[in-house]
Amino acid sequence: MEKDVLVQLGILIFTLCIFYVLHSLPKRAFSKLRSQARPSNQAHRHFIQGAQFLSRARSMKTKSTVFNLAKSAVNEADKALALEPRDPAAHILKAMAQSLMGYKTSALKSLDTALSPPAVKMLSGREKGDALFKRAELQFGLNRKRRVESAIGDLIEAVGLSSDNSRAFCLLGQCYEIKGLREEAKKAFEDALRIEPELKEAQDGLGRLGP
Repeated sequence: MEKDVLVQLGILIFTLCIFYVLHSLPKRAFSKLRSQARPSNQAHRHFIQGAQFLSRARSMKTKSTVFNLAKSAVNEADKALALEPRDPAAHILKAMAQSLMGYKTSALKSLDTALSPPAVKMLSGREKGDALFKRAELQFGLNRKRRVESAIGDLIEAVGLSSDNSRAFCLLGQCYEIKGLREEAKKAFEDALRIEPELKEAQDGLGRLGP
């Protein structure tokens, strides 16, 4: 009799332990997940705020206002990166704002980081294509002849990922033109015009190359 009571008591204690584990584990797991997610959510808020500053900066005409809003965008991007250092979107946001401020070399470095492993793996094909185009644009603007090879490499990959980017095709045509690759330049300008028939830079490029 006493043995049966002890067995039943043991079963009861075991059942209560199983109930406790099943009841408490989801709470512990959720708490851990919530704790891990908090920095990401905060980083996202800084990114959104920075994107809003950048959008406002692009719509302004006064240089000082543009500069100050772009600087605020950089500050928000830095706050996001302090929480998520590998986030390529924040690096790209920072690059766009730095470019608007006139800090082309710094913008190029930010894009280099966004397009380097492991950050680049977090970008979609379209996002990577757009970032490659922007980097090529900066390279071309900083030193056309010295950086044209790097720009061409980025642009070839960019148009493969973003085949509707008329400006990437146009810039590729300009790079080929500098290299003296007439047929390649002509085709790139024609591709740009197929996407955006009124793109003046591509029209001018074809005009320079002749029939």
